[in-house]
Amino acid sequence: MTESGYGSRVREQPPGWAVGFIVFAAVMMIMSGVFQALAGLIAIFENEFYVAARKYLFEFDVTSWGWIHLILGVIVALAGFSLLSGATWARVVGITLAVLSAIANFAFIPYYPFWSLLIIALDVFVIWALAVHGGKVAT
Repeated sequence: MTESGYGSRVREQPPGWAVGFIVFAAVMMIMSGVFQALAGLIAIFENEFYVAARKYLFEFDVTSWGWIHLILGVIVALAGFSLLSGATWARVVGITLAVLSAIANFAFIPYYPFWSLLIIALDVFVIWALAVHGGKVAT
């Protein structure tokens, strides 16, 4: 912000690329949240769809993983929509949920490795975009 005169402030427009990164991160949050929720629904309704490849430190029932992914996916998608609406609090929530999503998918690697790594990569991009460029488009 710049000041012009006594107490009046002129708001500078954020650069287009910063807005583009945030919109892309919000859309990625919505997509990964929906995908994660669908993966959770599949695990809830079809227990034999996911099969653990080997013994792993974090052994949960597939149905438990389904509920974790369903709840986390819905919350991530809703935070993505909030980020698109321009809510400043959605940046902090988005970063926090992306971290939680990456941790949950790291623990889900033995059940569906390629999918988990893909969602972790999307989460890392969302964290980067919101942390680096999010302040430029804050309302």
